[in-house]
Amino acid sequence: MSANFSVASHSSMSKELSTSTPKRPEKVAAIKRELSWQVSSNLLISFHYAWCGMVYAFRTQRNFRVHLVIGSLAMGLAVFLRLKSVEIAVIGLTSGLVLVMELLNTAIESVVDLTVNQNFHELAKIAKDCAAAAVLVSAMAAVLVAGTLLLPPLLALLR
Repeated sequence: MSANFSVASHSSMSKELSTSTPKRPEKVAAIKRELSWQVSSNLLISFHYAWCGMVYAFRTQRNFRVHLVIGSLAMGLAVFLRLKSVEIAVIGLTSGLVLVMELLNTAIESVVDLTVNQNFHELAKIAKDCAAAAVLVSAMAAVLVAGTLLLPPLLALLR
């Protein structure tokens, strides 16, 4: 994860704010969220913050985009092959799980980088590697599920 990145603002509620300290010469962009440490004043603001997280992941995390495209293709293929609703739902759930794991991985990496000031630490490496492994395990499970559900009707169609 790079120390230099930019976060786009989508409304007046969030603005791009670059900060740097004498101890940390690198610039770190952060979304200014007034009183975000408190409970959001309404549900709409909570959804706004969640949407900002998804937009950030989409813009900055290549693997999030890759998993989103592959999941969308699997869902499209499931609909095209006219799988049962339950089978489509299972593919959707496993694809969604992979995206959730990517978001959690991004969050963990960001917090680890923040706490170790982006210096190497063996425990930081373990945390980041385990978070990445969680994404890998979920992606392998999604491939297994999609392959099991999509391959038989796809092969039947090709014959």
